[in-house]
Amino acid sequence: MSNRLANETSPYLLQHKDNPVDWYPWTEEAFERAKREDKPIFLSIGYSACHWCHVLAHESFEDEEISEILNKYFISIKVDKEERPDIDSVYMSVCQAFTGSGGWPTSIFMTADRKPFFAGTYYPKVSRGGMIGFRELLLAIHEKWVSDRGMLLRDSEEIISHLNRSETVSSIPDIDLIHTAAAQYEHIYDEKHGGFGRAPKFPTPHNLLFLLDYCEKNKISACLHMAEHTLMQMYRGGIFDHIGFGFCRYSTDKKFLVPHFEKMLYDNALLMLAYCKAYAVTKKDIYLDVAEKTASYILREMTSSEGGFFSSQDADSEGEEGKYYLFTPSEITNLLGEEDGARFNRHFDITEKGNFEGKNIPNLLKSDPDNKEFEPFLYAIYDYRKNRHSLYRDEKILTSWNSLMIAAMCELYIACGKEEYLSAAQNADGFIQKHLCEGGTLYVSFHMEKRGVRGFLDDYSAYIFANLSLYRATLDSEYLNRAKNLCDKVIADFGDSAGGFYLYGNGHEELILRPKETYDGAIPSGNSLMAYDLVRLSVLTDEEKYKREAKRQIEFLAQSASRYPTGHAMFLTALSEYENPPMKITVIPDETANKNTLPLELPHDAVIILKDPTKDYPLKNGKTTYYVCRDHSCLPPTNDLYESAQTCEN
Repeated sequence: MSNRLANETSPYLLQHKDNPVDWYPWTEEAFERAKREDKPIFLSIGYSACHWCHVLAHESFEDEEISEILNKYFISIKVDKEERPDIDSVYMSVCQAFTGSGGWPTSIFMTADRKPFFAGTYYPKVSRGGMIGFRELLLAIHEKWVSDRGMLLRDSEEIISHLNRSETVSSIPDIDLIHTAAAQYEHIYDEKHGGFGRAPKFPTPHNLLFLLDYCEKNKISACLHMAEHTLMQMYRGGIFDHIGFGFCRYSTDKKFLVPHFEKMLYDNALLMLAYCKAYAVTKKDIYLDVAEKTASYILREMTSSEGGFFSSQDADSEGEEGKYYLFTPSEITNLLGEEDGARFNRHFDITEKGNFEGKNIPNLLKSDPDNKEFEPFLYAIYDYRKNRHSLYRDEKILTSWNSLMIAAMCELYIACGKEEYLSAAQNADGFIQKHLCEGGTLYVSFHMEKRGVRGFLDDYSAYIFANLSLYRATLDSEYLNRAKNLCDKVIADFGDSAGGFYLYGNGHEELILRPKETYDGAIPSGNSLMAYDLVRLSVLTDEEKYKREAKRQIEFLAQSASRYPTGHAMFLTALSEYENPPMKITVIPDETANKNTLPLELPHDAVIILKDPTKDYPLKNGKTTYYVCRDHSCLPPTNDLYESAQTCEN
């Protein structure tokens, strides 16, 4: 018998449709029943590729005894964090306030009024290793709900009040914040293995984008070294899938060898941006090669027939984490023959001892990453791996993550000029326009021919970012105009007179909190991405309203960034561009100019604007003319862009 999740479209919710738990989706019906029957609510938040979500489900939600307790004493609600980031953000803040940390699965106990009184993450079915068992926890909460509810609810109002208290105050941005962040990255940098801090190590590509940008503008070799070493170690390690390409979620160890095996669209999008930036700064082919390999994985395994990009691939195969990716030496020699197989095994560190639970994660930590001789063997091994085990794929298509991948494909196109990447970006944009946008309003997700709820700040800020990238790649004014219209909607629907933008807009469901997220986690926050969008729009359009809004947003974020600079890398990149605007090149093409190739011929770090000839911007000598400006001053119009750009740089 299926439960109430059977009619949902979320892949994560559908994974739980056959649980004996009487699950509800997030609906008024659930809260009304909880109030009518005077029961507390158990809220479980997760996502389809989450390993520990699966463990909790197998141990407890598929268990008849646990399900009986939940069904008898609680109203149970299941939420997909990727489809409802508003609910996830609010109750993750609650979890962190209760426990000092967070993560998924998120387990919240609350009243029918949505007020939480207990929170945590994963619980084993029975107590072990100092962790209370889920069974004992459920029974203890039920007992207190019946006998001493006042004690149970005592801290609830105080926590809600604390979380609703705004601590962010606008301040004048200090350019020293950028230098402070660079110094802090250097302090926590792992000189031996790359990355920052101790295990587990997350890619956080926006940190690397900041360091590359900082190096480019300030000529600080230490920042370039940190970024390059980290990018190389991630590629050489097991966090990169050397057989099928693409990056896993994060490394569980300090060497980037053993990943948490799930693959997320957003990680791969942001990492493609970082490797493209590294290529633009250094012109080293290895970075372009990694970006292209990652793109080939996305186009082969993560792209729908209509061009939208799927969300994730699971960490587990047949109930075991990482099983899909592991090899023994004999599997390789059986495929390639003894001689070629032995050489392949040596190159990719595949040994009898193994490097993960007796088997092997292919890696290049002990080999030359520039050695291409083994790449022809990858096709056979990839096909063998694909037929050996299967991977679950979350096929919902998310506006925010697709937008990041659109931007990544655009940057890859600009880096190498291959039309397939621009086509992929434009096809995904077409998918968003067809299925996830109506009358200027964005929607969060699309799956099983149904779209999800109305979009949140992250959807708008990321899609503006995507449209700015499409404009940069094509110089088609449609994308710039669309970015402006979306930005105007964000200001009207998500803005606050005190500064910054709320996570959810004026017409969304009202929750117990209305957060303004500023911290950059696995993905840059909506507020930091909006800072970048506004700064870039102010440069591109020269319109006062965008200059004004960019200034407001920079000042809003400056205070929180000053407390933790390394947690605000995307904002710091925006601040750097705000304080030191990039070279601005206005292109007036003549009749013979090929507009489709112009972006590839122009400097990678410049802002490009394409205009038809006008009285203010006439052609010089009847030929394509470039108007080059920097630091609030402009050079004479020229037909020789290279000479003018060099003069501007010097």
